[in-house]
Amino acid sequence: MAWIIANIKWIMLVSGTLTFTMIYAAIDPEGALRSNFGETLSGPLALLLTRNWGALIALVGAMLVYGAFDAGSRRLALSVAGLSKTVFILLVLSNGNRFLAHQAGVAVVVDSLMVLVFLAYLLKGPRRA
Repeated sequence: MAWIIANIKWIMLVSGTLTFTMIYAAIDPEGALRSNFGETLSGPLALLLTRNWGALIALVGAMLVYGAFDAGSRRLALSVAGLSKTVFILLVLSNGNRFLAHQAGVAVVVDSLMVLVFLAYLLKGPRRA
């Protein structure tokens, strides 16, 4: 636990950078869907929503990076990222094994670890920067 608190800046930088890589979905929505879920959607609305999804995830990653440098915003950044990742995990798992053989399965594992680390910091870390 003390290790997490002492290294939260680096933890947030790494997790934020990994999360930000989902900007890929805003640039290549069909490729991102295929690699993450093994399926794709078609049509202008599907592309718009997938691009928006990728941009929002990238913003969460950017918020984690910002929070790494601004201690006053860490708790908010970790809370938003943790909740976002928890929703994603639950949605993927609600489909059984369907998407776990693709990159979404790796994301579920990595995001689960991030959520646990974020939660540990939120429960035991400093209340004020």
